[in-house]
Amino acid sequence: PIENNLAELWSAFDFIMPGYLFNYARFKKTFETPIAAENDSGAVKALQSCVAPFILRRMKKDVLSELPDKTETILRTAMKGEQRKLYAANVSKLRDGIKGGLGEKRTDRVKILAELTKLREICCDPSLIYENFKGKSAKLEQCAELVESCVNSDHKILLFSQFTSMLDIISKRLDDMNISYCTMKGSTRPKERIRLVNEFNENDVKVFLISLKAGGTGLNITGADIVIHYDPWWNVSAENQASDRAYRIGQNRNVQIFKLIVQNSIEENIIRLQRSKSELSELIYGKAADITKMSAGEILELLE
Repeated sequence: PIENNLAELWSAFDFIMPGYLFNYARFKKTFETPIAAENDSGAVKALQSCVAPFILRRMKKDVLSELPDKTETILRTAMKGEQRKLYAANVSKLRDGIKGGLGEKRTDRVKILAELTKLREICCDPSLIYENFKGKSAKLEQCAELVESCVNSDHKILLFSQFTSMLDIISKRLDDMNISYCTMKGSTRPKERIRLVNEFNENDVKVFLISLKAGGTGLNITGADIVIHYDPWWNVSAENQASDRAYRIGQNRNVQIFKLIVQNSIEENIIRLQRSKSELSELIYGKAADITKMSAGEILELLE
């Protein structure tokens, strides 16, 4: 019931049982603010005791005990040369803007989100936003090495990215490496999705490139035993849903998940945000960092 903030939990309960979690003002004062801002364990336990009797939660590990193991590894790499300079320049520009008042107006949040997205794109490959960029992307090089190693060891790979244009860049690199692949994006029609899934599962296609949101639900791609997340998403549950396209009924091999992260960048801080919310996510079912509601100070922390 929760994807971005505790208000979503209150809204669901207020629809089903009006007044059970009080009016929103009291809920915010009693639960939301103490939990989100102060990590108040007492408030967490009190809210859990209120909602737990009405929530049935079944974990995959409890109902599918026959599934093989799933392991997760974070692989870090460092930007160098022109990529590092472009990233530093964009961080400096955004930091100066926030210190100068950017973010005080509600309309500024869209601008800030656009600038944060630009930083994430530079981490992926600066050519996503700088057409004349001729240098190397540290992450693309790392990804190519990982894919080549996995393919040579007879593994099949799901590779996710939020940026469809990044999938285009990766596909060109796979062409150069003579590695077979298929691609699914949000624009891919339902019948074509089924065909691509069957082709990957049944044939000798080595890599399945999928945009994160297009591969979030409804696909059974157990032909793969390697999952690569090229770039991290603010909401870790979206990544987990994507990974579970391979880790589901029918999978008979151990599944290895790799997350590619650029060191000393916004990506490391996204991972830090995910981890800081993980304990609360387990307690109150899915709370995630909501970038649109971060304070100026919290956004500055992302740029450190």
